[in-house]
Amino acid sequence: MTVSQEINGNSSIVVPRKPSDPCTLSLQKFDTYDSVRLMRRKLSDVSFLKPRLTQSAALAVLLVMGGFAVAGPSGLLAWSENLRLLDKRETQLAMLEAERDALANKVELLDPSSADPDMVGELLRSQLNVVHPDEVVITLDE
Repeated sequence: MTVSQEINGNSSIVVPRKPSDPCTLSLQKFDTYDSVRLMRRKLSDVSFLKPRLTQSAALAVLLVMGGFAVAGPSGLLAWSENLRLLDKRETQLAMLEAERDALANKVELLDPSSADPDMVGELLRSQLNVVHPDEVVITLDE
């Protein structure tokens, strides 16, 4: 309980102090000078908030970075999925390279300056439906 009193023309506030013994209750008297000093101390306590806020912001940034390192798109949890996709893409690349080499060989055989007669005959038969008189055509149902 707080009681306001007038002593010698100065206003003072009687504030209960925490008792060291639960049976006794002591009162501490603050005058106006002490309250100004207490207020200044509280204002100076704000100065410790800036480093604490900086530390909290740094901790938050580190936690976010750690979260991305574990669960991000290139984090530890996605590592095995990335390795599986890499193997799949390497297999696909090898197939496409083999197909490219086969097409490059076919283009080389169809070069107009030195065309392969077997290749020319095969293309004529397949694309223009041309046959020799001594050949027999057998159609297969697929």
